[in-house]
Amino acid sequence: MKYQDTLTYKDIMEIPALLEDFSRRAPGLQAAALRSKDKVVYLAGRGSSGNATLFAKYIWEEYSGVITNFIHPHSIFEAKIPLHFSNQAVWAFSQSGKSSDIIAVLKKLINWGAKGVAVTNEADLKANPLARLADTHILLSSSKEVPVAATKSFILQLWVVLWTAQLWTGCFKAKDFSGTISLIREFLASGFDPSAADFWPKLRRAGVIGFVGRGPYNAVADDSALKFREMAKAHALGYSAAEFLHGPVGAYTSKDFVFLLSPSRELSDDVEKVRLALNDRNTPYHVIAPEKGKFPFNCLLADIEIKLIALHLAIAKGLNPDNPKGLNKVTQTF
Repeated sequence: MKYQDTLTYKDIMEIPALLEDFSRRAPGLQAAALRSKDKVVYLAGRGSSGNATLFAKYIWEEYSGVITNFIHPHSIFEAKIPLHFSNQAVWAFSQSGKSSDIIAVLKKLINWGAKGVAVTNEADLKANPLARLADTHILLSSSKEVPVAATKSFILQLWVVLWTAQLWTGCFKAKDFSGTISLIREFLASGFDPSAADFWPKLRRAGVIGFVGRGPYNAVADDSALKFREMAKAHALGYSAAEFLHGPVGAYTSKDFVFLLSPSRELSDDVEKVRLALNDRNTPYHVIAPEKGKFPFNCLLADIEIKLIALHLAIAKGLNPDNPKGLNKVTQTF
């Protein structure tokens, strides 16, 4: 199988057009982007959608002054006393709109007085119970995502987060959005081939693959690790820089590999500490830092680069990245 023949690759190549389409619709989503009067939102999601909520927390708190809280379904299901959610906004992220635990938790919170926002990639409301349940629905695209690993839908979720921050506070510029799309299109047209990179042999041999990022790049690190597990059947883990230094670094050896994610080639102090710690342990690493693009928009460029690396690694291993054994597109955990 060639990587160009995979549905995953075709989904990735579709990203620029989908971002453009969403940007055309974004100004009309003002009414759907709910938050409480005291500028608080709650977030729920699993898998890649859960990683997108982490990105939302960083962006909305840093750029929009909106406090974001994570919903852990177990505590909601097991609550002995109804929680006060009157007039609170709960954003539920789900690619398919069919994640049973996310649907159930949103239903319970709405019964406790919350207003629900569904963020999904399913346009057919008959097939989208989460969108039917929520007060408002933000549609990522009308382009279905068939492969198990979420690529274009994850990028679109990050795009929703950035556009929502813009709608709330006007914190970004129009050219930040249009410029990012142009850079992504340029990168995808470059014929990026990680198998020709110096780090490739060490990555192929790695027992454990780590991804370390800071702030919004922490969310990209978590999702990158997930995609390596799903597509390339690799033992991969994502960390914030601080978390990595608080113990996990001790488990890494010369037989492992770490990606350091950074918005620029000049590493922040904590990521630089990670780099030095890896040197002390003779652990190979590679810095992913987009050459162009404004932070935090360049998170999308880094994410796409890493997803292509995961895709190439899967093909090199003789795996089918579109349909990994034992995994399903919709995971029912409730």
